[in-house]
Amino acid sequence: MGLWHARALVGGALVVATAVAQAQALPDFTGIVEKNAPAVVHVEAKTTGAAKKARGGPGGQQDDQEELLRRFFGMPGAPMQPRESTSLGSGFIISPDGYVLTNDHVVDDADEVKIRLQDRRTFTAKVVGKDPQYDIALLKIDGSALPAVTIGDSRTVKRGQWALAIGSPFGLDATVTHGIVSAVGRNLGSGDQPYTSFIQTDVPINRGNSGGPLFNLQGQVIGVNSQIYSTSGGYQGLSFSIPIDVAMNVVQQIKEKGFVSRGMLGVTVQPVDQFVKNLDLPDANGALVAQVTPGSGADKAGLKQGDVILAFNGTPITQSADLPPLVGITRPGSVAKVDILRDHKKQTVDVKVGELPRDKNALATAAGAGDDAGGGSAAALGLAVQDIDAQARTELGLKAGEGVVVSRITGGGAASAGLQAGDVILMVNQKRVGSAGAFRDAVKGIKPGDTAMLLVRREDSTRFVGVTVPGDR
Repeated sequence: MGLWHARALVGGALVVATAVAQAQALPDFTGIVEKNAPAVVHVEAKTTGAAKKARGGPGGQQDDQEELLRRFFGMPGAPMQPRESTSLGSGFIISPDGYVLTNDHVVDDADEVKIRLQDRRTFTAKVVGKDPQYDIALLKIDGSALPAVTIGDSRTVKRGQWALAIGSPFGLDATVTHGIVSAVGRNLGSGDQPYTSFIQTDVPINRGNSGGPLFNLQGQVIGVNSQIYSTSGGYQGLSFSIPIDVAMNVVQQIKEKGFVSRGMLGVTVQPVDQFVKNLDLPDANGALVAQVTPGSGADKAGLKQGDVILAFNGTPITQSADLPPLVGITRPGSVAKVDILRDHKKQTVDVKVGELPRDKNALATAAGAGDDAGGGSAAALGLAVQDIDAQARTELGLKAGEGVVVSRITGGGAASAGLQAGDVILMVNQKRVGSAGAFRDAVKGIKPGDTAMLLVRREDSTRFVGVTVPGDR
């Protein structure tokens, strides 16, 4: 009895010791929260006007009921009555004199923005400036000696490190959640903030967290919470934060000149994956140049369609989506070193970076990541082509001896690739074609199972399309 009791005590001590060791291994967030929570604010943006659909991201909470009623139960096209809508989000004070950082989509089109501090003081905020592409907005409230966060260095963030968020999900102020960094440099593609390489975490982020800070264990802000991936509208383990270095660059530009400049290389790129065999590449790393903007820095530096961009200013390009953020943060007028692969040979080209136009959504010309397509080859490829006459060339903006037009789609690979009658084929397997005869010569030797690499122009867009010949022919 006594022996059993002694063993039980020893076993209990081991359990307690193990629990203590595990507890000591886990971070204590209380100090971070006590120091920084007062600087995290609740943002309420009111908009008076026609109802509009809430934008993406975990911030907006506009009421879409009127829009749904109009679309599904009302008269199509009926004008909507002006009403007031409210978007709720988070933000944080970056300086004691009252500058506040949040997301653009939280305050987008707002007529009035209110800021509520943790001590319940409420201020009317002025929108100093904002940038939709980076989804950052800079606000200003009248105050002094306000609590402010400490800005960290997002370039030092690594996968697996702890991260903590403070915000107002669903209007619940000062909510604290934590997790780890799942990935860095995460690009979501051309349709969703193409100039931002996000910090991805599994920190629980929900609607209302937008614009709030992401902290490291040193209590420094490393990101601005911006987006979640969700099929239900709630947290599902994938949260995305804008690196604080990017956000503070936006702040500096807004303060200095009132807007944000982004670099422009002057090319449209797309993934290499489908054309590894065509290009005789060792792997699918890089960005394939599908179009070069005339007169751009890339054009003047001699970049060509079919070049594969391997690195930009020394940073490797793993996928085409890696390029826009690197180009975007490059100062216009500076010279960038671009490593390319052309005709199986690596070379470095100096490109003077231009400035992306601010008057339109010119994403592709900054080196946007194009979407994959499928595609191409004469009868076996499932298409027929014909020569382009002089008048049509002029209307299409083509040079003499440039391109052939797809006259019809007969099925097979071309149909699967999405090619259409009227598309203009400029190149076949990196050989330029200017006549139907040249096209036929270029596709000779393409066998069942092969994929032909076509450079296709449709309206104002040019991209490479891979057309695979069916293997049972």
